[in-house]
Amino acid sequence: MKREVIVTSDGSHTIRIAELDENYHSGHGALQEADHVFIRNGLDYFKEKNFIRIFEVGFGTGLNALLSLQFAFNSEIEVDYTGIEAFPVELNLISQLNYSKLVSEKAASLFHAIHELDWNVQHQLLPHFNFTKLHEKIESWSCSERTFDLVYFDAFGPRAQGEMWQLEILSKMYNLLDSGGVFVTYCAKGQLKRDLRSLGFIVETLPGPPGKREMTRAIKLS
Repeated sequence: MKREVIVTSDGSHTIRIAELDENYHSGHGALQEADHVFIRNGLDYFKEKNFIRIFEVGFGTGLNALLSLQFAFNSEIEVDYTGIEAFPVELNLISQLNYSKLVSEKAASLFHAIHELDWNVQHQLLPHFNFTKLHEKIESWSCSERTFDLVYFDAFGPRAQGEMWQLEILSKMYNLLDSGGVFVTYCAKGQLKRDLRSLGFIVETLPGPPGKREMTRAIKLS
């Protein structure tokens, strides 16, 4: 699939796949979408904790990891971050993204590192930020015995990648989460919310980022 860098409405870049008619982020603003969905309504939910374990489905451009790293640096909260990606973005495209100009200097200095580091190995990017990226498909990935506090579910939308939103995958996310854990995504489809409830999640429909009316956050209570 051919991928190209495009500019979104807030001036931040994303990547477009023409064959799927799909962007990696909202055309209304990549940075503001990622910050609104995954940081303000995901990571910030745990701001009172000293240690947070994050699992991201759809590592993609690394924007969510970058913003999480910046959050950890600013708050001095310890973060253990794991991202999974079946089709890594080519480094020549990563070099064209302007995220380093839009975040703090400290976070910007590590943006290219998160893409250049080896896959399937844990790295310490900051004294309080451990980082692992898995080069695998979530469908075939055998879950470890580890659990997480927070799942960033950032796969392509159901129209373009329906297999990622099946009950089997959502069940895997439920099992990955510890009690009190949170699943967060930009998607607000009714079927998604029904499936999450069927698994035992308490589902919240929250205001979406600019250009999108709603998003979804789901909490595992037990």
